[in-house]
Amino acid sequence: MAEWMQDGVCDSSCVGTDADVEDVKSRLVDDGTASDLADLFKALGDPTRVRIIHALLQSELCVHDLTVVLGMGQSAVSHQLRILRNMRIVKRRKEGKTVYYSLDDEHVTQIFRLTLDHLRHSKV
Repeated sequence: MAEWMQDGVCDSSCVGTDADVEDVKSRLVDDGTASDLADLFKALGDPTRVRIIHALLQSELCVHDLTVVLGMGQSAVSHQLRILRNMRIVKRRKEGKTVYYSLDDEHVTQIFRLTLDHLRHSKV
């Protein structure tokens, strides 16, 4: 770590930047929004849920399809889908007795694709 920076604190001679910190502070997301955003990233922080999202990015699928794709039991898949549904990451559509799952909206698709692109870019 640089000498001028210890424990995340600027050196005593640091006078800050030209940024209008009061303006930045006034435009920060509120605590509730910050918490909701953190919860979204927590939901995406599980490898099984990431694989479910990636599968649903490719096609609308029922629970049975997801169990085959993921090689997991129906109970485990249903549990993860419930978490994703509660976070409004996936939605369901019922046709007769079959329930089909898909990504909730284009924003979820964009978040997932951008994050995947970022990871692939970082590895180059």
